[in-house]
Amino acid sequence: MKEKLKNTTFSLPVKSIENLKEAVKEGYAKSLNSAVREAVELYTAKVSKEALKKEMEAASRDPLFLKDTKELMDDFKTSDKETAELITDW
Repeated sequence: MKEKLKNTTFSLPVKSIENLKEAVKEGYAKSLNSAVREAVELYTAKVSKEALKKEMEAASRDPLFLKDTKELMDDFKTSDKETAELITDW
């Protein structure tokens, strides 16, 4: 199934468009659309990663989160040790 697309209009600096067209001409991208799509996907992935990092930093200061994490680690300590013992040393 093909991904649903939507057309929209953006304004970009002329130099950026020239650089993208050159990248397409040199074979780095199939088309101007695909180059812009890839750039947007990379940017949104970066933003998502930064948001997750902020959430994890906040969680690291949350006493309830830390307590839950410690309890989970304690709950799995025995099974983790058993599994580790099954791993062959090379």
